[in-house]
Amino acid sequence: MNKKTRQHLKLDIQLITVLLLAYVLSFYFFRIDLTAEKRYTLSPYTKKVLKSLDDIVYVKVYLEGELNIPFRKMQQSLRETLDEFRVYGEDNIQYSFVNPFESTDDQVRKDMFNRLYEKGLKPTNILANDKEGGSSEKIVFPGALISYKGVEIPVNLLKNDPRLSAEENINNSIQGIEFELMKVISARARNLSGKVAFIEGHGELDEYQTEDLSKELSLYYDVFRGKISGQPGELDDYTAVIVAKPRTRFSEPEKYVLDQYIMKGGKVMWFIDRVDISMDSLATGSALAMINDLNLDDMLFRYGVRINPVLLQDLQCNIIPVNVALEGNDPDFRPAPWTYFPLLTAPSDNPVTRNLNMIRTEFVNTLDTIGARKGVKKTVLLRSSASSRLVEAPVILSLGEIRADPTRLDFGKSWLPVAVMLDGTFESVFQNRMIRDIVPLADKSFAPQSVPTGMLVVADGDMIRNDVRITPNEIISLPLGFDRYTQQTFGNKDFVMNALHYLAGNEELIRLRSRDITLRLLDKAKSKEDRVFWVIVNTVLPVLCIILAGILYALFRKRKYSKA
Repeated sequence: MNKKTRQHLKLDIQLITVLLLAYVLSFYFFRIDLTAEKRYTLSPYTKKVLKSLDDIVYVKVYLEGELNIPFRKMQQSLRETLDEFRVYGEDNIQYSFVNPFESTDDQVRKDMFNRLYEKGLKPTNILANDKEGGSSEKIVFPGALISYKGVEIPVNLLKNDPRLSAEENINNSIQGIEFELMKVISARARNLSGKVAFIEGHGELDEYQTEDLSKELSLYYDVFRGKISGQPGELDDYTAVIVAKPRTRFSEPEKYVLDQYIMKGGKVMWFIDRVDISMDSLATGSALAMINDLNLDDMLFRYGVRINPVLLQDLQCNIIPVNVALEGNDPDFRPAPWTYFPLLTAPSDNPVTRNLNMIRTEFVNTLDTIGARKGVKKTVLLRSSASSRLVEAPVILSLGEIRADPTRLDFGKSWLPVAVMLDGTFESVFQNRMIRDIVPLADKSFAPQSVPTGMLVVADGDMIRNDVRITPNEIISLPLGFDRYTQQTFGNKDFVMNALHYLAGNEELIRLRSRDITLRLLDKAKSKEDRVFWVIVNTVLPVLCIILAGILYALFRKRKYSKA
């Protein structure tokens, strides 16, 4: 066998080996993610849900068209995530990217805008480069519509925190893509819908003031409203109940029903105002803020928390329109900070609050956790800023306080708790009491201690309230967290929904919010300072390398053939 034949045989063996190896590996599935933060690796929970799909999930993404670089990056990440979904969901995951403003007809574009907005997608404005090299402002819909078994659900993917840069908001949005998509897919595919009830009968927020949250809840749960009749066990069928800003006292039979519901593992979200005051009462310029006795203090204290009858003032606050015109002149409304409307910063180290926008509040109280309550884990989810102070109730409040010029020295308190998650086993507030004398309908199944369960306690009833606009023809409920004056949407709805998903037992889903993708941005100041150096490195150095390689090659050839 000559040398040439041996070379051909060796090449054939290598080719056959490669083909055989490829055939064998085709029966095995594996993917290798070499990124430091494993950005292309789906969670085990996501893989499990996608593999269990029994029907097609169709995702129609409207982030398409002329986009600037940050949104193109978000679009690419969304496409990669959906491709990863298809690996595990196979043909049950279908998606498309649609340009909502592809038409050149203005009326068609306007109709498309209105249709997407009515379906629940939120538009945003961006600056995009045009074909002539300039830039123009455009509207995009960074979201998608997910359809499954005839149900269509909107998903808004953009996190828009005004405190952060555009790059940071886009990065936070990319981190949340898997969670936002799986939040909808898992709820529909796994039929996780339970029952959630809003408690009524004590002056709580009505159906219009909680309409936006109720709509969001209805995507995942069956939502009900009703009074507690005092019949033990009447709440047992509900996954969670919401107590949304009660104004009058709870009776002992009503408390007993709530208490035993908790003892059996029920989840409660308390949104409580211990001080009664509102902006409507300040319409005349001043009002008396009174302590609100709801007859719930003993219950919450037994569970491990106390809501203080004080008002929180914070330099990190929302603004309100104030008439600064002199008496007798035309009204002149100007924006002014109102320290009784704190904007709470959600911590990034908890999956419930990670990457949330600031939380809008009104006339907030504070709370204390009771350390003596063993077996209960207390996690503070929302606090005041580093510059806050407390006002004891009762107190007369006046809009004239806006004219004061507060300093940080006047606001010497820091990080005061406003919302806390309680997890563990709770003691009944009716333990060691003559229950029959208090609750005639009480049966023999009284539980003095709960099974492991949880509750959320928030020292602000307005956190869960959406604003309402009344017209001659209808009552319009605005989005929860939306501020009509600043036109900003704060993180109230996301906070409440995340907390409820956590309480409802969807911990695997909530853990998806812990994903961290590192934002690697150029140092703009340094890159500008060293611009000339890097231009030279990237233009001159490659040319020099080619010339040097040519010289070395020529010398090598000259030396080789000169010997020959």
